Amino acid sequence: MARLVALLRGINVGGRKKVPMARLREVLEAAGFEDVKTYVQSGNVVLSAPRRSPAKIGREIEAAIEAEFGFDVAVVMRTRDELAALVEDDPLGDVATNPTYRVVVFLAEKLDRSRLAGVEPDAFAPEAFELRDREIVMWAPEGQRDSRIVKTLTEKRTGVVGTARNWRTVEKLLAMADDA
Repeated sequence: MARLVALLRGINVGGRKKVPMARLREVLEAAGFEDVKTYVQSGNVVLSAPRRSPAKIGREIEAAIEAEFGFDVAVVMRTRDELAALVEDDPLGDVATNPTYRVVVFLAEKLDRSRLAGVEPDAFAPEAFELRDREIVMWAPEGQRDSRIVKTLTEKRTGVVGTARNWRTVEKLLAMADDA
C-alpha cells in the first residue's frame, strides 16, 4: 500500500462545492481506500491505496466525488515521499519567517518554465518564490490577498491546474502521512 496525499481544489469556499469531511472519508473508504484522514475543511486527504499511479488514484477520487456530490473537483496528488522531499528541501526556509505566509502551489503537471520567462524573483522583494517541477513555493510576508507574486504566478500564466496550501498545512499533511 502506498501512502498518498490528495489535495482537493476549490471546495468549501464561499458556500460553494460543499464537501463535508466526514462524508468524504466515508466515500473514499467505500471506493477502496484505507486509513483515510482529512485535515481542515479545505480538502486535504491522506490515505493508503494499492500501488498504482497517483494520477490514476486522483482520477478515481475525482470520480467518487462527482458521483457522491454532483460536481467536478480537481484533485492534485502527491506521494508521502514527494511531500517529505519538499519539506526536507525547505524552499525559502531561509527567508520565510512565518509559515502562514509561505505558500506552496501544488501543480497537477510538470511546470513549463518557459511560460514564466521574464518573471524574476528579485523584482518582487521582499516577496520571494522558487519554482520546482510540480510546485511553486511563495513567500508573501504581507499575505496573499495583495501579493504581487500570487497575482503573477496564476494558473492562467503557468498553464497548469494547481491548488495552494500554506507551509503549516504541508507539514501537518506529512505528519499525518507518517502516522499510518
